[in-house]
Amino acid sequence: MSDTIATPTSPAAQTEVERHQLYEDALAMLLGTLFIALGMMLYAKTMLLTGSIAGVALLLSYVTPVSFGSLFFLINLPFYALAWKRLGWRFTLRTFIAVGLVTLFSRMTESWIGIAHLDPVYATVVGGGLCGTGLLMLFRHRTGLGGVNILAIYLQERYGVRAGYFQLAVDLAILAAAFFVLTPDRLLLSVVGATIVNMILAINHKPGRYLGVT
Repeated sequence: MSDTIATPTSPAAQTEVERHQLYEDALAMLLGTLFIALGMMLYAKTMLLTGSIAGVALLLSYVTPVSFGSLFFLINLPFYALAWKRLGWRFTLRTFIAVGLVTLFSRMTESWIGIAHLDPVYATVVGGGLCGTGLLMLFRHRTGLGGVNILAIYLQERYGVRAGYFQLAVDLAILAAAFFVLTPDRLLLSVVGATIVNMILAINHKPGRYLGVT
């Protein structure tokens, strides 16, 4: 899909930005949240951890009886005020819906898929790839997953800070806190998974590379 149309009718060519249609936003949100929910299931099955608010929720689900989906939804609630103030009500509404869908799909995925054996290394690579791709789809349609995602998108749009690099720094701090919960091998694989997620964003979500807007 072509997202920009250059009109070289003057020395400084004007660029028209094609807005996303409603069905495009809806499809990206549906597939993106499904990818993320599946990636989270692969991580949970192998006691891995990711970063951002999802990582915090996943870590707490390992040490409390509360499910990942419920924790993920509740922890995100305070961040909507920042999203509303800095990124607008449309972004906030889309993010709220996306968080709700991940919460719903994370509960339903286990009833849709049965896994008898899952290699941790495979779960790291595929789970990280699914989460990174899902986040990329959401970001490109001005939708986040709350928490650090909201702050990362704001910093990139306001100050040009790469969303992927910022999230990687935050994610590594969260993973460091998991030292007392995860075994060393799972912690190492979690670092690899977080790197995969955020490198997908850093490489593919650069300022100016993708100009489609909603």
